[in-house]
Amino acid sequence: MTEIVIPPVDWRVATQLSIIFGWASVLLVIALFVPRSRTRIVGYLAMVGAMVAAAVGIPLWGVNAETFSGMLRLDAYSLTLNWLFLAAAAITMVLSFDYLPRQGIERSEYYVLVLFATGGMMLLAQGADLIILFLGLELLSIVLYVLTGFAYPRNASEEAGMKYLLIGAFAGGFVVFGIALLYGATGSMNLRAIGETLAQQTLTLEERIYLLAGAALVVVGFGYKVAMAPFHMWAPDVYEGAPTPIAGLLSVGSKAAGFAALLRFLVEALAGEWQIWAPVLAALAIATLAVGNIGALTQRNVKRMLAYSSIGHAGYILFGVIAAGAPGGIAGQRGVEGVLLYLIAYTFTNLGAFGVLIALEHRGEAAWDMSDLAGLWSRRPWLAVAMAVCMLSLAGVPPTGGFWGKFYVFTAAWLSGMGWITVIGVIVAAIAAFYYLRIVAQMFMAEPAREAPLPMDRALRAGLALATLGVLILGFIPTPAIDLVQRVVLGG
Repeated sequence: MTEIVIPPVDWRVATQLSIIFGWASVLLVIALFVPRSRTRIVGYLAMVGAMVAAAVGIPLWGVNAETFSGMLRLDAYSLTLNWLFLAAAAITMVLSFDYLPRQGIERSEYYVLVLFATGGMMLLAQGADLIILFLGLELLSIVLYVLTGFAYPRNASEEAGMKYLLIGAFAGGFVVFGIALLYGATGSMNLRAIGETLAQQTLTLEERIYLLAGAALVVVGFGYKVAMAPFHMWAPDVYEGAPTPIAGLLSVGSKAAGFAALLRFLVEALAGEWQIWAPVLAALAIATLAVGNIGALTQRNVKRMLAYSSIGHAGYILFGVIAAGAPGGIAGQRGVEGVLLYLIAYTFTNLGAFGVLIALEHRGEAAWDMSDLAGLWSRRPWLAVAMAVCMLSLAGVPPTGGFWGKFYVFTAAWLSGMGWITVIGVIVAAIAAFYYLRIVAQMFMAEPAREAPLPMDRALRAGLALATLGVLILGFIPTPAIDLVQRVVLGG
């Protein structure tokens, strides 16, 4: 009888995940005994868990290990993304401290769900196997469905949650079917094993058809998650209906997690097929830029404008994804660096923009029309400056973090030999600056159209300050962030 040998578990790889999931499970029990008037206590405890998980990752820098038979991986790539997800979760929770009671939806489980969502994002970053990627995708999606509809009984929130659920389930079906076809073609679900199979064996025509069809379905599934055209249709309605802090988390955390998994999948499993998938992604990137920026130009609702803007930024990030798989070391490395730097800058920028919208909202009253920002400089100078910094960063104006993100993805695309999409991207970025600068002009040059916003809670001020300072520090002192991403070698 053959003895089955179970390889030992390297718990270093799963340390951060264990802390997040374990602490979230504990808080779920604690939340049962916390009265609604004290829900902030659970939020503070959730933030402690996020900070502990981030701190534990510091001594793990430089570790390159796998566990659970190669299904879960810890490397510089996943660790950098984990820190980003934890930062996004912490800022989201800080922004929520004032928002939830003001909107009358304070519940302790909100913060627990944010932690579980963060764990799903981290699974997508650390997943080295198609099964883990699917589990991470579904865990993140299910939690976000609940959070999107959290503003019960507001009809818009319930409708957004239902739309997100239906479209997300549809996208999950694409991923499952794609995984099945990839397994049928290569006999493996491990990303590196798939890449090695393609490099060492010649597939039959039938197997190659399965491979390409499976890869296309997986890309479509993650395309829904990152709001890539033509799989973007859910984003504006879901962002508008979701609680504003969750809309911010959707725009940064969910998008970053989707791109983290998509990039690892394409680079580690399908790098040998770059000549096939790169032109397809390039066409999708251009379509995404067009849909996102044209849609944003036509919006008067700032929240929907940020949703369309998020679609457009997915197109820019795709430039880096395309370059990351290019043959040759320079373009590929610059592509990985560009994606990570863009995601870091975009996270702080968008959370700051949504934070300003939170500060402008009154209980039961949305403050998302462009006219609500009129004369904000004379009413709340600090809010106007924070929003202006975020809008300039989204436009890619130096010296902001958004400028460095665009610079890196554009140069990566150029080095990969796809100069034509770089030129298109630069032109579109110049045109898109109009609707960002329109908001800045509205705040500083128009006459006030409404009364001053309600006084801001200290936590809301802290969250806005963190996001705004992050954008400015990345812009004026980009060296630490650039040094960090330059040490990341995907799959290394």
